[in-house]
Amino acid sequence: MIHSNISIFVPHLGCPHACSFCNQRIISGKTEIPHGEDVTRLLSEQTERITDSERRKNTEIAFFGGSFTAIDREYRRELLSAAFPFTETGGGCFKGIRFSTRPDCIDGEILEEAKGFGVTAIELGAQSMSDRVLEMNERGHSAEDVRLASAMIREFGFELGLQMMVGLYGSTETDEYHTMTEIIKLRPDTARIYPVSVLRGTKLAELYKSGEYVLYPFEKAVNICGVIYCAFTSAGIRVIRMGLHAEDGVEDNAVAGFYHPSFGEIVRSDIVKNVILKYYMSEKKDSFPIEICANSRLIGAVYGHKKSNRIYFEEKGIPVEISIDNNLKDNEISINKEVQNVFKIT
Repeated sequence: MIHSNISIFVPHLGCPHACSFCNQRIISGKTEIPHGEDVTRLLSEQTERITDSERRKNTEIAFFGGSFTAIDREYRRELLSAAFPFTETGGGCFKGIRFSTRPDCIDGEILEEAKGFGVTAIELGAQSMSDRVLEMNERGHSAEDVRLASAMIREFGFELGLQMMVGLYGSTETDEYHTMTEIIKLRPDTARIYPVSVLRGTKLAELYKSGEYVLYPFEKAVNICGVIYCAFTSAGIRVIRMGLHAEDGVEDNAVAGFYHPSFGEIVRSDIVKNVILKYYMSEKKDSFPIEICANSRLIGAVYGHKKSNRIYFEEKGIPVEISIDNNLKDNEISINKEVQNVFKIT
């Protein structure tokens, strides 16, 4: 059963820093803050809408949009108190509560409080594990803060999620892979990979306009994210998102960068394309046509975003035949009857 969230946005409250890339009001598409009665109303509606018991058990109430543990304590408790009765711990039907916060806004008291309100997962905005990059982007915390907060979250028994950004100001390809490696060492349960979107009204937008900040080419960003995705997946880390959500306001306010509503699909399609090309360039390339099979959930990545892979193979004169085989797993394709794990680093 696929995990899902009921998202509640708390725009830009509590965050003690204005990071170079952040305009949280744009990211969440919200300017008004929710209150307890809003949470109760939303969750009551979702309880009526989501009737399948298995789906309910895999659904979490998610507070996103700001540094949740840094907001005013009474307001935070108001939101948690409203959500708690809808969690399994509180006698409701949903798995629990998840929230995102900063690594330097976690301590034992906060984690004890979270336990009492039925919180099941905590995501940290690590963004980078390079102190130089963190400082250049005015994050206000260190890589060691990420390590310490991650350890505490694990000790308290929460599911740990880590978020990283690709293409930050001052970050190099070496820095991206360093962050990837350090995150793997922390053994999070989940990860989000966010390639940078340069949003209007941020310091990053000013640096971009002045020419001081230069973005990777889009294709390079896709390739880097593909390597990270495969490394995380191979390490048993579930990647739950690549790229910003298509919330209202993001697309209109992204002045540059890698925002695309189907960024994850583009990355996975590129990974699959490269696996097929590697096969073609091997000694088996004379086995024509190349017969490729995937299950119905992965077949779109074989064809590519807007059939980009199919078009690519046709232009390169590589004959392929694509079909569905639902006996294959979500991470497998069959090439000429040879099954391959496409998202595993070999």
